[in-house]
Amino acid sequence: MNGPEIHVEFAPELLLFVPQARSAGTLKTATDGVSSLGHVIESLGVPLTEVGALLVDGREVPASHVPAAGEAVTVRTVAHPQRVPGAPLRFLLDVHLGTLARRLRLLGVDTAYEATDIGDPALAARSAAEKRVMLSRDRGLLRRRELWAGAFVYSTRPDEQLQYVLDRFRPGLRPWTRCTACNGLLREATKEQVADQLKGGTHRTYDVFAQCTACGRAYWKGAHHEQLEAIVERALTGFGKGG
Repeated sequence: MNGPEIHVEFAPELLLFVPQARSAGTLKTATDGVSSLGHVIESLGVPLTEVGALLVDGREVPASHVPAAGEAVTVRTVAHPQRVPGAPLRFLLDVHLGTLARRLRLLGVDTAYEATDIGDPALAARSAAEKRVMLSRDRGLLRRRELWAGAFVYSTRPDEQLQYVLDRFRPGLRPWTRCTACNGLLREATKEQVADQLKGGTHRTYDVFAQCTACGRAYWKGAHHEQLEAIVERALTGFGKGG
């Protein structure tokens, strides 16, 4: 681009995407005089999924605004909690976010997850078809136009990832109601109904079970229950039941 030059200031959280602006938080960039402000911001490296209000010389403008020479642009981050209108709030996670997917399911959040890399086009198409918010650390994926909605997961640590998603979207929490393996709904089950999945010690020790209505997997309060209970308690303490 070698047209009108504008001055762009980024919210601190967005500087991750714009290395050339990190020292001052701002930069000057040339535009082509016809592209939208949204296109210009994306060309600088910021997915529009992460952009909140856009201000030009102090007034809010849409992403379709075509910047003119000398304009001062302020790019804010998405407000929390972020509302996603038009569908029940549910998520789709890519292959790199398996632990986050299991923890969201543990909390009863409708979470689809691809355990293999099916490619960005297929993920974006599923997001659109099922009206799911795409969660990813892949900036290219989040720039695909066909996405229903999306969000960048900033941390690589599962605890921080979960905290961020709960804070950003405030989904309704219904712990212990979904299968962490397949996202299906759980129902109470008798020992006899799940006996074929129980080893001798488990069969003797436990009497309370649940079973996935989709894949049939059995659940009980086993050796890792205290760790899972702690995850649930932290989520409920910080965010209540949400929704």
